Amino acid sequence: MDVSTQRRIAANILDCGIDRVWVDPENLEKVKLAITKDDIRALVKDGIIVKKQEKGISSARKKKIQEQKRKGKRKGQGSRKGAKGARTPKKEKWINTIRPLRRMLKELREDEKIERTQYRKLYRMAKGGAFRSRNHMKLYMKDHGISSE
Repeated sequence: MDVSTQRRIAANILDCGIDRVWVDPENLEKVKLAITKDDIRALVKDGIIVKKQEKGISSARKKKIQEQKRKGKRKGQGSRKGAKGARTPKKEKWINTIRPLRRMLKELREDEKIERTQYRKLYRMAKGGAFRSRNHMKLYMKDHGISSE
């Protein structure tokens, strides 16, 4: 039985596509007799014409991958796009190196473990990029007899 007109009207009323309109096969005669929008609205109210649920795309896989990335997985060579300096800019890398060095030097100076002249020398060296890390600076201080922690 052809109820395409009724489905089109129902789609308009339900504000969806024609394919999402479900017509109860048991009551096709009633639907066939419905010719006005009010008739269709009554059938919708009775549950003879129903708006089907929209098909969605599952985001379970996406969520799983995001969770793994949060743990630090999936970040190997093959997953990387962009140069090394694009992923962590040179400036950011420098900031992450220099701040702990300057903090350590300040603590040593305040605790009077190094003199002002030694502090200035080490500060300038750090600024010039002489030390890779705090440990590297400690090693330098130990080798050159500069008292440390």
